Amino acid sequence: MVFKTFLLNYLAHLFLSDNDPALQLGNFIADGVRANQLQQYPARVQQGIRLHHLIDRFTDTHAVVHESKERLRPKYRKYASVITDIYYDHFLAADFSRYCSQPLETFATEAYAHVQANYALLPARVQRFLPYMVQHNWLVSYAQVEGITQALRGLSRRATFASGMETAGEELLENYESYKEEFSRFFPELQQYVAQQVQLL
Repeated sequence: MVFKTFLLNYLAHLFLSDNDPALQLGNFIADGVRANQLQQYPARVQQGIRLHHLIDRFTDTHAVVHESKERLRPKYRKYASVITDIYYDHFLAADFSRYCSQPLETFATEAYAHVQANYALLPARVQRFLPYMVQHNWLVSYAQVEGITQALRGLSRRATFASGMETAGEELLENYESYKEEFSRFFPELQQYVAQQVQLL
């Protein structure tokens, strides 16, 4: 992997969990759970982990997401997918009322509470970053370009190779309407796909 972290699009994965705390927990921790650890978790949390991977596969292979990544690729190369995930979380946060009846602040507070209530089930690295995530209210900060810019700078510092992600906030502003339009086409399709998959879990 070119970048070693857990979720990049925290908000989307938490949101796409059918307002189900156990499903939400699995979706949140999935990148920190190895295949041979899956059976350690309650059944509904396992389903959330599987849902997370379904969401990732759908996103990674979607034609609209490919448009965003291709715009980023000349400048950011293999980090284009990482940046696209973060941009899309920004657009979800910035227009959250379009997709959810709850205010973003309320949703974030409840999501943090669901995860914190199951602290013992969290992978060790998630346990380490979760207090910082809550303290700085990452989910709400994503609604502002400055919040996304800070996240990208932090990711750049932890990237395995020189990524250039510290400039990706500027890129977002330069092509804001193009990325926003692509997200607006993509996300309803993702919601529909996830709704179908949740019924099959």
